[in-house]
Amino acid sequence: MKLSKLRLISGAVLLACACMAQAEIRLSDPLPQAPEVTVGKLPNGLTYYIKKNARPAQKVELRLVVKAGSILEDDDQQGLAHFTEHMAFNGSTHFKRNELISYLQSIGVKFGADLNAYTSFDETVYVLPIPTNKKENLEKGFLVLEDWAHGLKFNPADINSERGIVLEEARLGKGASDRMNKILYPKLLNGSRYAERMPIGKESVLKTFKPEAIKRFYKDWYRPDLMAVMVVGDVEPKQAEKLIQQHFGKLKNPVKPRPRLYAEVPQRSQTEALVITDKEAPDDTVFIRYPIRAAQEPVTIADYRRQMIENLYGQMLSARMQELTQQANPPFIQGGSSMGKLVRGYESFSAYALLGKGGVQPAVDALVQEDERARRFGFSQDELDRARKNMLRNYERAYSERDKSDSAGFVAEYSRNFLEQEAIPGIANELLYAQELLPQVTLQEINETVAKVIPDQQKKLVVFMGAEPKAGASVPTQQQLLDAVAKAEQQTIEPRTEKVLASKLMDGPPAGGSIASEKLNSAIGVTELTLGNGVRVLLKPTDFKNDQVLMGSTRFGGQSLFGDADIYNARYASAVVGSMGLKDLAPLDLQKVLAGKTVNVGASLGELSEGFGGSASSADVEAMLQLVYLYFNDVRKDAGLYQSFIGKQQDLAKNSMAQPEAVFYDAIQHAMFGDNPRVDGVPRVADFDKVGLDRSLEIFRQRFSSARGMTFIFTGSFELDKIKPLIASYLGTLPVADVPHAYRDVGMRPVTGIVKKDIYMGSEPKSTISITFNGDVAYSDEQKLTLQALGEVLNLKVIEVLREKMSMIYGGGFETSMGQHPYGHYSVALNLPTGPENVDKVIAAAFAEINKMKTDGPSAADLEKVKLNWITRQQKSLRENNYWMNQLMGSVTQGRDPAHILRYEQRVRAITPQAVKLAAQRYLDMHNYVQVVLYPERKNVAAK
Repeated sequence: MKLSKLRLISGAVLLACACMAQAEIRLSDPLPQAPEVTVGKLPNGLTYYIKKNARPAQKVELRLVVKAGSILEDDDQQGLAHFTEHMAFNGSTHFKRNELISYLQSIGVKFGADLNAYTSFDETVYVLPIPTNKKENLEKGFLVLEDWAHGLKFNPADINSERGIVLEEARLGKGASDRMNKILYPKLLNGSRYAERMPIGKESVLKTFKPEAIKRFYKDWYRPDLMAVMVVGDVEPKQAEKLIQQHFGKLKNPVKPRPRLYAEVPQRSQTEALVITDKEAPDDTVFIRYPIRAAQEPVTIADYRRQMIENLYGQMLSARMQELTQQANPPFIQGGSSMGKLVRGYESFSAYALLGKGGVQPAVDALVQEDERARRFGFSQDELDRARKNMLRNYERAYSERDKSDSAGFVAEYSRNFLEQEAIPGIANELLYAQELLPQVTLQEINETVAKVIPDQQKKLVVFMGAEPKAGASVPTQQQLLDAVAKAEQQTIEPRTEKVLASKLMDGPPAGGSIASEKLNSAIGVTELTLGNGVRVLLKPTDFKNDQVLMGSTRFGGQSLFGDADIYNARYASAVVGSMGLKDLAPLDLQKVLAGKTVNVGASLGELSEGFGGSASSADVEAMLQLVYLYFNDVRKDAGLYQSFIGKQQDLAKNSMAQPEAVFYDAIQHAMFGDNPRVDGVPRVADFDKVGLDRSLEIFRQRFSSARGMTFIFTGSFELDKIKPLIASYLGTLPVADVPHAYRDVGMRPVTGIVKKDIYMGSEPKSTISITFNGDVAYSDEQKLTLQALGEVLNLKVIEVLREKMSMIYGGGFETSMGQHPYGHYSVALNLPTGPENVDKVIAAAFAEINKMKTDGPSAADLEKVKLNWITRQQKSLRENNYWMNQLMGSVTQGRDPAHILRYEQRVRAITPQAVKLAAQRYLDMHNYVQVVLYPERKNVAAK
């Protein structure tokens, strides 16, 4: 008998319940280890994790996880934990400098996007995804891990070449946040060693350290008893275990190993305040950090239950904080309170607020009083019921997707187990605990726990971080911050009252909808419906996920149909409507009504088109369709929420142009398009004075009062015979009055010729280069793909020459685009952060590579690397609902046969070096580009 996916999922959950009934849960029992993962330890102490997982197919995720980070650095090694990570790609026992990157590119692994690593305070993690379509790939992958573990060479010449790259990475991090954090961290961490060992390190050390210092770090800390190897993916566990023993079994620990100690964070002895300002800070924030405690990772089932309770009240408290922002004059733009990790082994309760025009006092009042209200009066039964529904639904969805989850998610979980001792009982056990334990959690228990976890008002740190005051303005002093908190603590606090809401969005499906025609595109498994009202629907049922349905829709029109005087009303119309809700329900009311459901829908009014985007679990497709129906028929007008939206946007825009990056982006847009009023630059406060409630609502209703000309697309875990009646009812009854559904070409075009502009802003010695080539083109899919190939082979040269050979950049590169609406056009944009002293050299080197490409074209080997990476990625993408949604949406807007998706590999393989060379000659016109360079303030610019 054929069962629907929904019934199968429900059956699995019921089976889990039956198993629980047979096996009594004892809270004192230790949490088990998930049976599907093999965890072992070699005699030398190296830990390993192995799990066979089929998603994505023909790929395995390898990790080398080392319990060594910047916290272990000696004074002469500050920054060398991170530098060691860089040297892993610069010469080892089996790979010379840059050979590793070149080899991995040759099997379809892209540097940065696939191959990567990171260093933190307490760990270094190496990321290596390997295609398993060839046996030798996996064996070579293990050889790479082994080299990282004990075979790095640290050649002095290679170290010196890498210094510039690491210093460029350090340069990228400089700015307002970095400067303020250097003041904040010593106080936040209360004198802990963590504050003295930021992973990026000290420039003075990075510039001058001797090779012996980094070799000493590697010898001391890269040892098997501090390492884990993780193998998750399309591989047989026995084979993986054999390879682990073969490559890591002979590693040895030092005879006298240095003890791996963990830094302590002292308790605060008194309440303190800190005020930090910076002229480039984009916003003002205040946060209150309460006393720290030792992090409590769950060990027993009782611990797991405690953690669930903490997550429940965290969810409820967050909802209350969000509710405070839904006022005409909210106390802050955004705020929250939660228990969170501070550094390894420590956590604390904290509250934060992004300040609005009201400033510090109303924000502090709201934070302190909401935390105290929860501590004193607790939560309501309705709040607990909603939180419990949402939590249980999340467990159920995770369980239903247990065989459709990507390998990368599992290795992340196993990494946390190794590094932080986070339990890994597996989603089957976690669902059972949730089903059994969540219903037992009482409101009294929640409220008693909240009173314990939300600390009293002693020994806290109160911090203001924000922009330097402008003329006539001021920032609080430390004493004023403390006084604001003291005043908030003395306010009278009343219990919260719960608003009574409807239990559902709609009473039932509308009557009268029908399906006029149906046809199947068997090549790609897409069914096309034409509904009785003329609305077109494309349906792509898949088994890629067990509980995911994506929805999208599109139609030409958008902002282009409105004049320049209306551009701000049109640009923000969908955001204004979204801020007010639907029917008689404000946005937070909608969340409450939809508690326990997994569904979201949003409308958008773009430059040339409008439509919807949404997602739902299989069981909640009807709720998703109801939201679409209400957007067409019952959007809500709320002057208070409109005022709240505009006020928050103006507060966010207030200091946006204090950031050099924002000024730079704005300059690029205006250099490209001049003073055209439709230029979408950085929002200003005055922009939102031009957004009117009535006019924005009128524009939205003009475009969304009718579904005529709109195509809806659904991909995911649904069955046609189940979803078609719902679509007929909800989409087939949408109004279809006559509305324009073609865009208007407003004539916005980029400038021609060479345009150069220099921007001087910022305190740090850093620059960014932007060079953009634009032009008209007769659009074709083949030309677009060839242009993308051009960008990718040039990016290989960016890494090879500008980064590895010249050591003048850390990241950056080319991005390409090509479109046919409102006219055939292309863009090739180059973005390169570097030092101001290197700007001319970097531009000259980039132009030299462009000219070589125009003269010689790419090498066959480089082009093959690009093509193999694309083909590998598309093989994975073909098993993803989002990919099919995007491709089907593209087929609608471009008017092409969606079966072209299946010809992607053929089209990629057809690209030749000669075609890429011709594309370089055609699209990289050295007499037609816009160049904008960001320099620091003139006094900080080195002589060129």
